[in-house]
Amino acid sequence: MVLRKILPSLLAALCLFPALAQAKGDADHERAKIREMRDEVLSEMFKLKPELKSRLKKAEGYAVFSNVGVNLLIASFAGGKGVLVEHGFFGDSETFMKMGSAGLGLGLGVKDFRAVFVSTTEEALKTFVEKGWDFSGQADAAAKSDQKGGTIGASGSVLPGMEVYQLTKNGIALQATVQGTKYWKDPELN
Repeated sequence: MVLRKILPSLLAALCLFPALAQAKGDADHERAKIREMRDEVLSEMFKLKPELKSRLKKAEGYAVFSNVGVNLLIASFAGGKGVLVEHGFFGDSETFMKMGSAGLGLGLGVKDFRAVFVSTTEEALKTFVEKGWDFSGQADAAAKSDQKGGTIGASGSVLPGMEVYQLTKNGIALQATVQGTKYWKDPELN
């Protein structure tokens, strides 16, 4: 009698085990992809701005995001993911994050870009992880495919204690927008 009550639960658990193992494998794979993106972006940024390497070492922490943005006449949208690295007394810790952005302004285009945030204060780093809002204005022109083309851009961020560096990978865009961006912890990867 007891076996009849336990057996269905045991079978259900055995059926779920492969799915749970697969989810963990998928999360490990996704974290590895984000780390690889971070390393590639930092390598490219160090070539363009060699001083960034020493700034990262002195910083409280930094975050690297991969973003794809779309601008359609008066509205812009972007989404992406990345990792925040916090320098600690006992070593670095990682927080995997997502981001979403919406804005208003004139423009047209699609842009695949990377952003590196460097935190100069512990408070700025904590605020970024816990609240994650950024309101910014930007104007840029981008026309790039692989190694061909170029970008011109200017942006300003209202996250005190944070420096922002952007790198356009691919895309074509002409825009002048005011945007709000939300960064948050990725519950599936942390």
